[in-house]
Amino acid sequence: MSKVLDNLSYTKTHEWVKVENDIALVGITDYAQDSLGSIVYLELGSVGDNVNQFDEIGTIESVKAAGEINAPVSGEIVEVNEDVVDNPEKINENPYENWLLKIKLSDENELKNLLRAEEYKSEIE
Repeated sequence: MSKVLDNLSYTKTHEWVKVENDIALVGITDYAQDSLGSIVYLELGSVGDNVNQFDEIGTIESVKAAGEINAPVSGEIVEVNEDVVDNPEKINENPYENWLLKIKLSDENELKNLLRAEEYKSEIE
């Protein structure tokens, strides 16, 4: 059973979000990393990029599959976790500690479009 943390919001495409003030920390879920298997490559947008909710902001590749990473919120990318880009296998070790990027929210109302933990659990069961 994949781990789902109650204090996060989720997308149907398996990204998680934790909002602190007006900054959204973004990562991929335990379910996503487990489905992908050993992650070997990660490519993300750049600091200063403006992104729209649910648009593609990166690519993730494992030994068996490749997928896209989508923005759970709209806003400006203010930080990219270069440590995870350089060591993508860290996502397999702990997908909730090894966030991918930070987005400065442009519209807090978009958070209503995300899934709560219980709703996300139903999606992946």
